[in-house]
Amino acid sequence: MSAFRHASQGRIDRNRPVRFRFDGRSYGGFQGDTLASALIANGVHLVGRSFKYHRPRGFVSAGSEEPNALVGVGDAQSRYTPNLRATQVEITEGLVSESQNRWPSLKHDVGAVNGALGRFLSAGFYYKTFMWPPKAWERFYEPMIRRAAGLGRAPTAPDADRYAQRFAHCEVLVVGAGPAGLAAALAASEDAEARVILCDEQAEMGGSLLHESDGTIDGQPPAKWAERALAELSRRPNVTLLPRTTAFGFYPHNMLGLAERLADHLPDASPDLPRERMWQVRAGRVVFATGSIERPLVFPGNDRPGILLAESARVFARRYGALVGRRVVVATAGDSAYRAALDLHAMGVEIAAIADLRESPDGPFVEAARAAGIRILTDTAVTGTAGRLRISSATLTRRGDRSGEDFSCDALLMSGGWTPTISLFSQSRGKMRWDEALEAYVPAESVEAERSVGACRGVFDLAGCLRDGWAAGANATDAASPWHVDARDTGHDGFRGECPHPHDPREVKSFVDFQNDVTAKDVRLATQEGFRSIEHVKRYTTSGMATDQGRLSNINALAIVSNELKIPEPKVGLTTFRPPYTPTSFGLFAGTARGELFDPVRRTPIHDWAVENGAAFEDVSLWKRAHYFPRNGEDMHAAVARECRAVRASVGVFDASTLGKIEVAGPDAAEFIDRLYTNPFKKLAVGSLRYGVLLREDGFVMDDGVVARIAEDRFQLTTTTGGAPRVLHHMEDYLQTEWPHLDVWLTSVTEEWATIAVQGPNARRVLEPLVEGIDLSASAMPHMTWRAGTIAGGVPTRLWRVSFTGELGFEVNVPAGYGRQVWERIVEAGRPFDITPYGTETMHVLRAEKGYIIIGQETDGTAVPDDVGLAWAVAKKKHDFVGMRSLARPALQAANRKQMVGLLTRDPAHLLEEGAQVVPHDEDVQAFVPDHALGHVTSSYRSQAVGRTIALALVEGGRGRIGETVDVPMPEGRVPATIVDPVFYDRENERLHA
Repeated sequence: MSAFRHASQGRIDRNRPVRFRFDGRSYGGFQGDTLASALIANGVHLVGRSFKYHRPRGFVSAGSEEPNALVGVGDAQSRYTPNLRATQVEITEGLVSESQNRWPSLKHDVGAVNGALGRFLSAGFYYKTFMWPPKAWERFYEPMIRRAAGLGRAPTAPDADRYAQRFAHCEVLVVGAGPAGLAAALAASEDAEARVILCDEQAEMGGSLLHESDGTIDGQPPAKWAERALAELSRRPNVTLLPRTTAFGFYPHNMLGLAERLADHLPDASPDLPRERMWQVRAGRVVFATGSIERPLVFPGNDRPGILLAESARVFARRYGALVGRRVVVATAGDSAYRAALDLHAMGVEIAAIADLRESPDGPFVEAARAAGIRILTDTAVTGTAGRLRISSATLTRRGDRSGEDFSCDALLMSGGWTPTISLFSQSRGKMRWDEALEAYVPAESVEAERSVGACRGVFDLAGCLRDGWAAGANATDAASPWHVDARDTGHDGFRGECPHPHDPREVKSFVDFQNDVTAKDVRLATQEGFRSIEHVKRYTTSGMATDQGRLSNINALAIVSNELKIPEPKVGLTTFRPPYTPTSFGLFAGTARGELFDPVRRTPIHDWAVENGAAFEDVSLWKRAHYFPRNGEDMHAAVARECRAVRASVGVFDASTLGKIEVAGPDAAEFIDRLYTNPFKKLAVGSLRYGVLLREDGFVMDDGVVARIAEDRFQLTTTTGGAPRVLHHMEDYLQTEWPHLDVWLTSVTEEWATIAVQGPNARRVLEPLVEGIDLSASAMPHMTWRAGTIAGGVPTRLWRVSFTGELGFEVNVPAGYGRQVWERIVEAGRPFDITPYGTETMHVLRAEKGYIIIGQETDGTAVPDDVGLAWAVAKKKHDFVGMRSLARPALQAANRKQMVGLLTRDPAHLLEEGAQVVPHDEDVQAFVPDHALGHVTSSYRSQAVGRTIALALVEGGRGRIGETVDVPMPEGRVPATIVDPVFYDRENERLHA
């Protein structure tokens, strides 16, 4: 047994020994140990090097706020994870771990030379250096900085683990399973109809109760009461217990992200078990029982290995049986460190002295320490430490004295008081207030349906925590807890800022932020540089930018700034806490979206037929779409020209299955659609179609499509291929947040239907023999109507008469499973008419000939309907629609707005480049191009129907410039072009209505 492992204390399983490796050396521990507790039990405190100065660093805490003990874990690159906190890594048989930020070894780190250069590496040095000589930045400084930046090393192989995600709803979510959290969960779950989720980041629920030695609850030791409470909660069917689960983010409307660790603690985890699972929980109420964090003391040399928080040393000892040292000095400003000293003293650890910053400490814990024979030095601070790789002595100096007394020790415990953990409350946009008595910020005004209880709102005594939690769980203003508590209160005395010492403050390093090597001197320098807000001080010094987001450093940094500026802490402010609460793996956020699923390829039911028939494909959003169908060695231009001629002369067939399709159903469906689209839909008849335009709130065109009225309470609408998710989200947003009273359901049916467009003068003749129950005549089924029937031997179809080519056209919608079958029957029926399959490029040419827009090509996020020739689609008599008020803004009605026009180049064979600028005309083709362009080319094609090249463009005041000559600068010089109407073909729509 190690000299640093107590023979009996702790909750570890001594019958299950575990071997693990750290930096290549084998160590022993027990089931239930963390990597931190196991290393401490083996006498190891040196676990890392600091970021900037590469100073030796050891454990500071026992929790997730640990700033120093960041380790890499994994014996294979595919399962290697950097920057895990050793205090949260549970050891398993064969675990392989390593320290970080050192070379060539932890004990002998070349980077430690930075310590000797400290006076040149003060806060903000990077803002004032690396400026000369100019070329050195790219050749030397930047490569050097990039090599030095970052913590740990990224794995070189793909992550072999799996990650899961799930959604959950509950009436009450309790974050934190300490005394307040357990009480809240017990109270909330008294209502058998209330779903309650209790989560805690630790492997074992119970929080501080697991190591509490002082007091009883209902006559039981606190740990025993916690076991009984958890047993009761586990028996209740409406309760979900989630240990090893960190609430990492609070998002609007009580949506919280939880990270559950599922497999890392299992020695032989099933390969089918995800490593981690993300819970996205929507809660009716949230109870924060996140506790508080002990505050470090800021004194010279406070960062040596072996210097750690007093309560953390108590956790290591009582929960794991791991003793942080054999001869310990304690530095404190409150009673809680006395409790830790007494516990360690009872376990055989020599307490060399307690240095108390208070002048006259008293109370039961102080008196107990005196009774135990522990030497107490009042009004005394630590003013220096010694030891290279671990503390060997500490100098304790009475306030006002120039010299002090040296005490040999192998550990130093510090306690500057307690800081409520308000990170999640801050993320919820709640407002904090400064509590002078607690010397900390506490929750004040809530924005969301949440409530903070226990130590995270400044209630530190055990009885108060239980009472507070019970009242919150019961959703009561105040409620007496059902338990009798007999426990002593440690009070809430503390100290903030830099401890008094007789040294020149410019010559010592008193660390405020351990991970980023920020000292009290750096914080003072920031104020001397003129920074007043703590947010600015944070960015100048990087204090609070460590992985704990300043939970250890914030209050001390605030106090130093406050003291320097002679203003109270609330005037200095508080840094913002952002998600994630603790570092969270990328895999958790990615979930199954990796490999092929990271950018999934979507294929239509007709895709395989297109492959078999030689189609060339392009990616449109996530879809593979047939771009064109080359024959006999044709290039794209030849194939597209042939396809265009075929559609105009006879008939073509096109796979339009990728268009987004959304069903809108419910008694208020017509009202809902009428509010979203610019044109009216309430009176649209069943069996009719209507083109619709969607705007954003700012009045700019967002998407377009065709809306079909299926029944009085049901519509099916189409969107652009890439716009489907965006449109559905847009609709859900308005339905859930603006018009929740409307009785409407939205369903994506894109993949439920295969859509086959049959376009051309012979389209009707191709379909007539295949269709049953539908009269395709022009009088019975005019343009922009739809009919239900069967096709190809009984396949149900919704047949739309609609065209995006300007020709007589139909879109055959059939269940996706019948897509290829119906496609092949249509192709077979069309052979006498030389039916031609065509792709997206031909579709683009045909629609441009008719002046039809494509969202994202003719629109650029700043186009209103009138800009792209869609003023006719904006209702004049509607009371309101999304974006309507924005359209009334003068800037959106200005005469010089860019408007869609056609362009015909002087040379009919000259093809303009899409995206090219449009500028005023100059006969000199090499004339200087002005800075201000009139517009740009949006589409440009060779048109078989027009017999020349054509282009569409957005041009300032374009409709008023019809007939004007402009230039389009190209690499070979200016290309003159005439502005014309954007409809190049069949302006009277005779072919469309055939």
